[in-house]
Amino acid sequence: MKRVLVTGANGFIGTNLCKKLMGENFRVLGAVRSGKAALLPEGVEATHIESIDGDTDWKNTLEGVNTVVHLAARVHVMKDSASDPFSECRKVNVMGSERLALAAVQYGVKRFIFISSVKVNGEENVRAYKESDAPAPRDSYGISKMQAEKRIKEITADSDMDFVILRPPLVFGPGVKANFLKLIKTVDKGTPLPLASVQNRRSLIYIENLTHAIITCIQHPNAGDQTYFVSDDEDVSTSELIQKIASALNKSARLFPFPQLLLFILGRLIGKGPAVDRLIGSLTVDISKIKQGLGWKPPFTMEQGLRETAKWHLN
Repeated sequence: MKRVLVTGANGFIGTNLCKKLMGENFRVLGAVRSGKAALLPEGVEATHIESIDGDTDWKNTLEGVNTVVHLAARVHVMKDSASDPFSECRKVNVMGSERLALAAVQYGVKRFIFISSVKVNGEENVRAYKESDAPAPRDSYGISKMQAEKRIKEITADSDMDFVILRPPLVFGPGVKANFLKLIKTVDKGTPLPLASVQNRRSLIYIENLTHAIITCIQHPNAGDQTYFVSDDEDVSTSELIQKIASALNKSARLFPFPQLLLFILGRLIGKGPAVDRLIGSLTVDISKIKQGLGWKPPFTMEQGLRETAKWHLN
């Protein structure tokens, strides 16, 4: 039976992944801070790691581990209070990943799965990103993820351990937080939104589809030393997404037309430029590589994922 270490095991993705791994009869070890073990799904063995950086000691954690799924990261935040956000991102996302990958090689781990981000490629596009596209990150988080990918590839190149890098777009599902939860609450309240004219395209991924892709990469012999984009394989405009959320909530989408250029200008006048950019800009990924290379396709539709997310929100 394979033993899998999941870092960030009590987070949004980590909790869902641990549950799925337990259901697939893996032995699961979840890395969490002290006092957080109670948040892990039943059956997951806890290992306490107080911080993930260049000094983390993994010696009592990786013994007998076949696969590492590295989820833990300093995530992107809109209003970062750190005096040097990039330095903080680099400490956790680059140096922490480097330290874990080196330790994994030392302890004979066979596969290192790194959950990266579409932000490695950029923030907006007119054509769906492919794995062969040159990285063009624009913020501290994206830059740190790109640098972490590079170090993981360098470390595994001289070892018997292979890597898998997954770059998901926005992940949603029961338990989601931040902007996606705000959008659900806004639609649920029936707040009118000036987004009926927005005809952008956005890729998303339902949490169940992401965990399914991760498990596929744990098991598939051809996944090693590859980078993949993953998504629900269905791109939507912001107005279409709001309509789908409203339908899942059994509400009417209260959308009205408003010129996109004025939205762009107003967003900057009120200090909400990045948020407006995400609402009106396009950001899509091409998942042909993982579909063709691993035979993977998302088992759930976006509508199914939104219904489950709406059910969680309403309860």
